[in-house]
Amino acid sequence: MNIIEVKNLKTYFYSDAGVNKAVDDVSFSIPEGKTVCIVGESGSGKSISAMSIMGLIDKPGIIEGGEILLEGKDLLKLSDSGMRSVRGGEVSMIFQEPMTSLNPSYTVGYQIDESLKLHQKHLNKKERFEKVVEALELVGIPDPREKYREYPFKLSGGQRQRVMIAVAMACEPRLLIADEPTTALDVTIQAQVLELMKKLQRDKGTSMLFITHDLAVVYQIADEVVVMYRGHIVEKASAKELFADPRHPYTKALLNSIPTPGKTVRKSRLDTVDDSVDYLSFPKEIR
Repeated sequence: MNIIEVKNLKTYFYSDAGVNKAVDDVSFSIPEGKTVCIVGESGSGKSISAMSIMGLIDKPGIIEGGEILLEGKDLLKLSDSGMRSVRGGEVSMIFQEPMTSLNPSYTVGYQIDESLKLHQKHLNKKERFEKVVEALELVGIPDPREKYREYPFKLSGGQRQRVMIAVAMACEPRLLIADEPTTALDVTIQAQVLELMKKLQRDKGTSMLFITHDLAVVYQIADEVVVMYRGHIVEKASAKELFADPRHPYTKALLNSIPTPGKTVRKSRLDTVDDSVDYLSFPKEIR
């Protein structure tokens, strides 16, 4: 069963210079309890696809067509208030940089509590406090009752990202969207955060859309992979198939740019994606 189905999504940006088709006729689905990774270079349309699902496209951007079906309900047909009830409740998002996503004027506990107050109105103040503490404990924050009263600037980068995950997971969403959540973290903390997200997914059965340009992360976390190039999907396959047998030239170019472990002497520079090649001219590989 698919939690969400994106069908023929078109998100365009208009300016005096013309139309930028950031997402052009994109379709994919996310099965229940599985992780789908969207990969591609900067500007390929990964984040715009996620922001379209969340209903966070602002002018000059417009969703020109398509459907985003959350368990059969088309999110594009919801009113602003209807979308607000979905956002944070049924679908949550972890953004790339926690310091720009967390409000420095409020404690971390207050910011998680805000989400519960909006989406779980049946809880009283004491019940919300206990649930916030439980959420902080779940993501591995030490002394959660103390950290409830801390401000974001007093926490380390890894702890701030864990708080962002706690905010996103507090209302137990059906779908979690993670937009390059580990990019700003060092390698050790990155591994801890990825392991945490996989554990939460196993425990809660949450579906996940993970956006990244890091293929090493994709290898660790993905069940299925969607490869985007200039607003289009050029290849879609299970993670196992994609890494074992990449078929589209753009996917091959991405994989060839990864350093091969164990090589002490390299005779040539790493391969790069050839900007002179129009990868959209090749047939798509949808498996």
